Amino acid sequence: MAWYDGIGSVGVALIIAAYAAVQLRRMKPEHLSYSVMNLVGAALILVSLRYNFNLASVIIEIFWIMISLWGIVLWFRHRSMQRKTPTPS
Repeated sequence: MAWYDGIGSVGVALIIAAYAAVQLRRMKPEHLSYSVMNLVGAALILVSLRYNFNLASVIIEIFWIMISLWGIVLWFRHRSMQRKTPTPS
């Protein structure tokens, strides 16, 4: 196995682990870790696709990265709003 196949396989494992964790109710999709795992997984798959190009796979990984980044942005926005909201006494 080439090193880039190993990198891509780690990416696949991260995405599958995140999805399985949500389905098994061990992680919520709105958690930061879910979006980060998907982002890193898709990026690692893109590395492997640099060496074994497949246009359809590149397209889906780019969308996977964009959606994951959006999830991360939403998480930080939500966290920021929670910190600004005073807690009732």
